[in-house]
Amino acid sequence: MKTRHLHTTRTIVMLFLVLFGMALPLFAQDSIPHKTPEYYFNEARSLGNQSQTEKALKAIENASIVAEKNGDFKALIDSYHKFASLYLRMNRRSDADFYWDRAKKALTNIEYPYGSAVHQFIAAIGKYKDENPYQAIADLEETRKMSNDRNLLNNILLVEGNIYMGLEKYDVASMNFNSLVVNTDPYEQEYLAMKAYIGLARLNLALEKMDESVADAETALNIATKNNFFNEIIEVNGLLADLYAKMGRYELALANKDNLLNIKDSVFTLDRLKTETKTADQINVNRMNSEIGRLEERNAELSESENRSEIIAILTSAFLTIISLLAVSLYRNNQIKLKTNDLLQIKNNELQTARDAAVQAMEAKTNFLSTVSHELRTPLYAVTGLTHLLLEENPTKNQKEHLKSLKFSGDYLLNFINDILQINKIDADKLEPLNIDFNLKKMLQEVIDSLQQSAKENNTQIILEYDDDIPSHLMSDPLKLSQVFMNLVGNALKFTKNGVVKVKAKLMRTIEEDVTVYFEVEDNGIGISKDQQENIFEGFEQGSKQINREYGGTGLGLTIVKSLLGLFESEIQLESELGQGSSFFFELKLKSKDSLVDDVPFEITKIDYDFKGLHILIVEDNKINQVITKKMLSKKEITSDIANHGKEAVAMAKANSYDAILMDIHMPGISGDQATIEIRKFDNTTPIVALTAISLDDSLEAFYAAGCDDVVTKPFKPEVFYQKIGENIFESKRAKHTAS
Repeated sequence: MKTRHLHTTRTIVMLFLVLFGMALPLFAQDSIPHKTPEYYFNEARSLGNQSQTEKALKAIENASIVAEKNGDFKALIDSYHKFASLYLRMNRRSDADFYWDRAKKALTNIEYPYGSAVHQFIAAIGKYKDENPYQAIADLEETRKMSNDRNLLNNILLVEGNIYMGLEKYDVASMNFNSLVVNTDPYEQEYLAMKAYIGLARLNLALEKMDESVADAETALNIATKNNFFNEIIEVNGLLADLYAKMGRYELALANKDNLLNIKDSVFTLDRLKTETKTADQINVNRMNSEIGRLEERNAELSESENRSEIIAILTSAFLTIISLLAVSLYRNNQIKLKTNDLLQIKNNELQTARDAAVQAMEAKTNFLSTVSHELRTPLYAVTGLTHLLLEENPTKNQKEHLKSLKFSGDYLLNFINDILQINKIDADKLEPLNIDFNLKKMLQEVIDSLQQSAKENNTQIILEYDDDIPSHLMSDPLKLSQVFMNLVGNALKFTKNGVVKVKAKLMRTIEEDVTVYFEVEDNGIGISKDQQENIFEGFEQGSKQINREYGGTGLGLTIVKSLLGLFESEIQLESELGQGSSFFFELKLKSKDSLVDDVPFEITKIDYDFKGLHILIVEDNKINQVITKKMLSKKEITSDIANHGKEAVAMAKANSYDAILMDIHMPGISGDQATIEIRKFDNTTPIVALTAISLDDSLEAFYAAGCDDVVTKPFKPEVFYQKIGENIFESKRAKHTAS
């Protein structure tokens, strides 16, 4: 009896020790990192680009620990991908494959489009490293369809550029690198631009354009030095040393060789390499120790169970009886589940088929609207252009009334097409907000100034109430914000006669560089009833047929506002009372850049340019558009030549001297942007203005990357057309004269 009591006491003590040991990890929770995985991912990205591999690996490990603690499976998958990418960069393929496989298994249990896209992207890099370039390009194309993440798309451009370089497809590689030179990446703008300049330097070296190669390499070195991108500093110094040696500039080559040796001695020492390898191995060991710890805990449980064998023997018979009863019950439940699963599988297949059909229908609608809106712009250019020319040729009073009606109809149709194209772009996820520096007060004032004529027609005053505490320099997308306020203020003016429209901007809060601004557009017009407010933001909705007949419009303005604000993660709100007026308001999160100094005066004065004596090349394949554009130029005493297609434009630009080139984009043969690239190979000074009936797939960044100085969309307002020509010819000459 005494022995049994002693045995029981020993068992209790052992149980206490086991429980105490299991509790120790709970007390160690304080050692777990407390910041978000996203914070550690950004830290790892920055450290990795600066070749601080050891710290980058630790940051990713911290992210994975936080993700596991919080049960954040998407962040855990992202951490596996970060490990795989970094190990690929370190040429540790087996470690990269290990984490890639872990991510693959995790993705089978969760719907995560971005994670799947990154997984495919890493696979493409692996194939590229295995010298399978065409398979890598195919994987990158699939990746591009899976996600519209800006950073991922920019990295796809970079990898594609390097692959096309290896395949000696220099034109495609150049397009990719030039696009990245002007990238607006939210995380790696400087790093991607630097890598693009390195790519251009190697491309120009392959084409034996030594001076251009040196210029690109020096630009890359400046960016790399400024941001401490150590691997690239070494790479570019080596490249410059080879370049200068080939050019016979041996002193510069020797200087870069010395730089290369100094940097390698100071940065990439043997001790550092050992430390990075040790850190990588330690992280893998930690992962293995974690698995070993779990197995040891299981062994301890099994050892303890041997001390309880007597109790288990007694309970076994009862347990087997219960198991037998449960087995019968489970069998029946399993049969029911099998039938239910079969039914669910059938329904899932039906839903998948219906979803695929819906996606195809949406894509067909998107392509149809894009094509139709583009094709309508070309004849509309003829209508608006000829109307403008006829109005300037002293028509009779009756003819003038008819022409004004025709002009109004053309402008209305143009606005309608623009609205449809805008909504189509948003629905097709073709729009992403930019993040560039702008002056908010200046932008709002420009919107108000552009609508003053409409305000005068309704005898309505527009008042700007602007909080001067708002920083003068903010980071966002001024073009899309202008569209929001053009629609809101224009809408308010339409329904307000003999009244006041107020545009308000008020600073709500500032936390370091994060700024929240409250915006409101208020009017004392006809107001909106409670019933109409529920549907006012739906497409083609104007409240009632009577309002549509009396005030006109398409009913798409507020739909565009709602969709555009959605891109900024903001939401439009409405307060209105019938007969008293309406108030549309929203909050917007922006980034402050108050360290910048204004170098442009707030007021912009419109300049009347003297165009007499200018000679311009018109590149246009449509005969009617040729006549209209030539006639509009001759009105300002500008002479012009016409090129019917891109190849003819390149030949004429090479053979003649022009003050500017007006370049249509969509033409048979080589397109306008391809023709611009060819012209820029021998002429970097002549202004080139793209004239295009821009479509859903057109990218303004691609036009600028090709070498265009400006873009004018067809059909255009004559005053805008003349202003753009003046700015690009005279202002560029003035800037060059000032610089010299």
